[in-house]
Amino acid sequence: MDTIFTRGPSLNIRLALALAMSVMLIVLDFKLDAFSTTRVFLNSLVSPVQYLANLPGQLLNASAQRLTSQQALIEENEQLTNRLLLQNEKLQRFEALEQENKELRRLLDAPVRQNMRKMVAELMAVDNTPYSQQIVINKGAIDGVYLGQSILDERGIVGQVMEVGTTNSRVLLISDVTHSIPVRSIRNNSRFIASGSGAIDELYLTHVAHSADIREGDVLVSSGLGEVFPEGYPVAEVTQVIRDESRPFAQVTIAPQARLNRLKYLLLLWPQTSSEPDEQAAEATDD
Repeated sequence: MDTIFTRGPSLNIRLALALAMSVMLIVLDFKLDAFSTTRVFLNSLVSPVQYLANLPGQLLNASAQRLTSQQALIEENEQLTNRLLLQNEKLQRFEALEQENKELRRLLDAPVRQNMRKMVAELMAVDNTPYSQQIVINKGAIDGVYLGQSILDERGIVGQVMEVGTTNSRVLLISDVTHSIPVRSIRNNSRFIASGSGAIDELYLTHVAHSADIREGDVLVSSGLGEVFPEGYPVAEVTQVIRDESRPFAQVTIAPQARLNRLKYLLLLWPQTSSEPDEQAAEATDD
């Protein structure tokens, strides 16, 4: 039984007719431009489909560019972070060097008398014993350090040498309970004995009469008595005076002028004899 698909011209005739019509349409369009309006209409009709077809590719390109840019930003951020850390480390070292330089300048500019030899020493260790206030410095017998030698910082007297080794020495701080130093008040030249309390930031005056002319804020300097510490160097400032008549003496608390809890660079002093030339002091300062 024949179907409807077998009716009409054969496939060859259909193909020939289609080719002939296509050639005719091409010739007409080329010669007469008869289908320009139709092409514009068809292009307008197909353009949304073209946009939709290109959309996945555009999205993929945009995503790839965004990922590339994000990866580049991450890498640049890591580089900048590393560079910032390196710069901060250098800045910290520069700040530490600058602070040490300032401390050395203040130390060398301390009011040391011109007729005294001096030498800069550096802190090596701090005694951890709770009942002892002692430190170790990096100068010893080969540098001319001797027992009882005066030690200062840029603000005042720190202590005196109690043990001398070949290359280092042990210093007894003025805050040690076994240490005492003769002092006088700048305001009225009254003389006292300042003794350590065992606390790094506190001393006290011993055997002060209730009638003694001393008050808070008085600055005490070394009196030079005892021939251990040179005269006139700052020792402490009076912080509290308690006059209790039930006690035999007034209670006077003083604070050391030297920064005993922040020591790093120290100054050793030698009494200059008349036979020692001034050049020796200059050489010791250069050391």
